[in-house]
Amino acid sequence: MKTRLAALAITAAIAAAAATGPTAALAGGTDTDLSERGRYLVRIGGCNDCHTPGYAEAAGRLPEAKWLTGSPVGFQGPWGTTYPANLRLALAPMTEDQWLARARGEMRPPMPWFNLRDMSDDDLRAIYRYVRQLGTAGEPAPAYAAPGRKVATPYIVFEPQNLPKRMAHAK
Repeated sequence: MKTRLAALAITAAIAAAAATGPTAALAGGTDTDLSERGRYLVRIGGCNDCHTPGYAEAAGRLPEAKWLTGSPVGFQGPWGTTYPANLRLALAPMTEDQWLARARGEMRPPMPWFNLRDMSDDDLRAIYRYVRQLGTAGEPAPAYAAPGRKVATPYIVFEPQNLPKRMAHAK
């Protein structure tokens, strides 16, 4: 009996140690744990680089209250002009499952939608919970403008220049 109890205690200790790693929040952790995981993923995933005005210029040293509020600076290319969405407003009316479906779908450039597509459900749920925990703030980003349509906002031309001929034909 003592041996059996000792074995159970060791098994429990190993399980507890494993649960303290980076994925602990995803293994039945609290909403706070999931939000912290989401915050981490937003930071390392570069979400703020585009979706937080002035983030790159401030070397990432902006108050969290300003994070993910979208940008009026567009990206223009052959697809038209796109703007980084205010994620705090965009996710507010969505359910977690709606977010998962949206995150798995194609998005206009330069959004690296394939990075979201390839994330685990647990990571996407953590991002969702973090963004929702931030609360709504800011204004919606400007609407998409089709190719050839003039925009009045600042924009970055996001198109390669001086491509070798063989690459230019691949377009």
